[in-house]
Amino acid sequence: MAKYPESIQRLIDTLSNLPNLGPKSAERIVFHLLKQDREYIRNLSGTIQALKDQIKICSTCFNVSTGNPCDICRDRKRNRGMICVVAEPQDLLVIEKTGEYSGLYHVLGGVLNPVRDISPDKLTIGALLERVRSARPKASEVIIATNPDLEGESTAMYLARKLKELGVKTTRLARGLPMGSAIEYADEVTVSSALKGRQVM
Repeated sequence: MAKYPESIQRLIDTLSNLPNLGPKSAERIVFHLLKQDREYIRNLSGTIQALKDQIKICSTCFNVSTGNPCDICRDRKRNRGMICVVAEPQDLLVIEKTGEYSGLYHVLGGVLNPVRDISPDKLTIGALLERVRSARPKASEVIIATNPDLEGESTAMYLARKLKELGVKTTRLARGLPMGSAIEYADEVTVSSALKGRQVM
């Protein structure tokens, strides 16, 4: 039975581990790369290496940044009494683009998912609770902006319960976001409306 050379198969296997990329898509990418010249491959390799060398995780909000703390956490013009909680850095960027929010953020690094063994200790929930507990000035509101799907809703309910124990006002993005959708793919007008219509939990 014919097989690909080891270097091709190894790259296909590696790319197949990327989110939403199956073996067939990985195979197409590998053969696309084989058609490119060495300069293209060198640039691609250098760009990926620079990603790991230059990008840091903010120790305050866990957003991706070139500095630590990130630009948003360092910005003294931001409303430091408000924290918007998102699952991933991509969600943060969508909310920023609306121009409707001027507070701080907290990136969870995912959502609760017992099937995938993602429990609260696998996310930055503990750091969020400690941040709210020790915030000076005291946090006036925490906005939960997880996706309106099953995992996002269960994460929001868990966070709301924990945050209420700390006596902080907790709100949720309004239903401008349809159930089962992802913030990352929502348009800015929809996210803006959801921000304006957020509800107390």
